[in-house]
Amino acid sequence: MKLNQLSDNDGATKNRKRIGRGIGSGKGKTGGRGIKGQKSRSGVSLVGFEGGQMPLYRRLPKRGFTNIFRKKFAEINIGRLQKAIDEGTLDAKTDINEASLRAAGLIKGRVDGIRILAKGDLKAKLKIEADGASAGALAAVEKAGGSIAVKAKPEPAKTGKKAERRAAAAEKRAARNA
Repeated sequence: MKLNQLSDNDGATKNRKRIGRGIGSGKGKTGGRGIKGQKSRSGVSLVGFEGGQMPLYRRLPKRGFTNIFRKKFAEINIGRLQKAIDEGTLDAKTDINEASLRAAGLIKGRVDGIRILAKGDLKAKLKIEADGASAGALAAVEKAGGSIAVKAKPEPAKTGKKAERRAAAAEKRAARNA
């Protein structure tokens, strides 16, 4: 068999419907759009139009917002950690952090940190570095003989004129009281 002899199976492809090619084609004259009227013309978009009445999407109030500063944490359950250790993709003897979880394939994509949750059972003694952990996860890891080091949240930098004025006022108060 040669490349020029290849062909699809019967019924594998279907020709597109060619409209407006004469009355004898079965889709001629009006081209399947019925007769006259706005919807038979080109360029018509009536989605959401309610005949001049105030549309539903404008009658309903706006709700909520999207916080652009939201942090996205990878949530890892302790049962999933135990499963990865049992499979051999994660080593229980080394420190478990974001890099080791990524190497084991438990984290994919861009995240701002990891958070350990308590679903599942843990038998291995682990030393975990995380950005957050639930109370149940802390208890379960400590019960298994391990530890979780939760990173402290950094204080936001106090910059700008307002912060400078407050710092100056605090210095004046300290000088007065001393």
